[in-house]
Amino acid sequence: MAHHIVELIAQYGLLLVFINVLVEQAGAPVPAVPTMIVAGALAAADRLPLSGVLAVAVVACLVADFAWYAAGRYYGGGVMRTLCRISLSPDSCVKQSELRFQRWRGGMLLLAKFVPGLSTVAPPLVGAMGLRAAPFALFDGLGSLLWVGVAVSLGYVFASQIDDVLQALANAGSIALLLLGCLLALYITAKWWQRHRLLRTLRMARITVEELNQAFTDGRMPAVVDVRSSAARMVDTRIIPGALLADVNSVDRIIEAVPIDSELVIYCSCPNEASAAVVAKALMAQGYTRVRPLLGGLDAWDHAGLPIHRLVMVDDTVMTTTA
Repeated sequence: MAHHIVELIAQYGLLLVFINVLVEQAGAPVPAVPTMIVAGALAAADRLPLSGVLAVAVVACLVADFAWYAAGRYYGGGVMRTLCRISLSPDSCVKQSELRFQRWRGGMLLLAKFVPGLSTVAPPLVGAMGLRAAPFALFDGLGSLLWVGVAVSLGYVFASQIDDVLQALANAGSIALLLLGCLLALYITAKWWQRHRLLRTLRMARITVEELNQAFTDGRMPAVVDVRSSAARMVDTRIIPGALLADVNSVDRIIEAVPIDSELVIYCSCPNEASAAVVAKALMAQGYTRVRPLLGGLDAWDHAGLPIHRLVMVDDTVMTTTA
């Protein structure tokens, strides 16, 4: 097994490294680090050119990342919502990335590839948030070179140990493959169970866009709260007219602004209204009795053809304007 792996990489060399890295960076669950480590070990034995391994891996990263960057640049929040929906950790991947972008902006690309889940999400996120192509190329290129360099260097420096590990796997044969498969299955199962528990805890009555619009028509005027992060609003500037801007970490602001006997409708743009439901539960724990997430969130309201306002930035101050 070890011999076959090494010979396969040695034979197809740079092409295999390029394809493996490209496919992984495109979002497929096909790890490229082991291939780069083995390629580094082969470079140490002069069976592959070290500079060539580094170059093709970095180019593969840039090709995949620029494709995601362009998708985020031109399709914005839609790409981010799609990534979040297919993630095993819904409502966390994009949210955490937004927070990192707010703190580091394009600089987060330097370390994005070392953080599980962030590598695929970061390029479309910075594209959607308006990072220009030149800074993106600089930060992403440096981050890719750092990531590739670490993996290839490990193989290069520990070439003899890598061979021993591969030989041990070959001796273990099918048992090693079965063990690796079981570990992968356990990881996927654990993430699925985490997702299942999240959705189960968020089960509560929702209000539909038709019901909310009818409440406005009848003059009931429930308080409406937008609980997306400020970074999410930079990507998607739509809001429901009159909505209070908050987020999952500013429940106190909602409590200060909205009387406890008020009817509240909480909305977001995340799968299963997860953020809205979290905030709704927190408000209920504070004594609010008439609070519900908006079913389908902001997208459902917009798709129903109901009024939408837009946010614009003027001197770092968020202001609203009618769309």
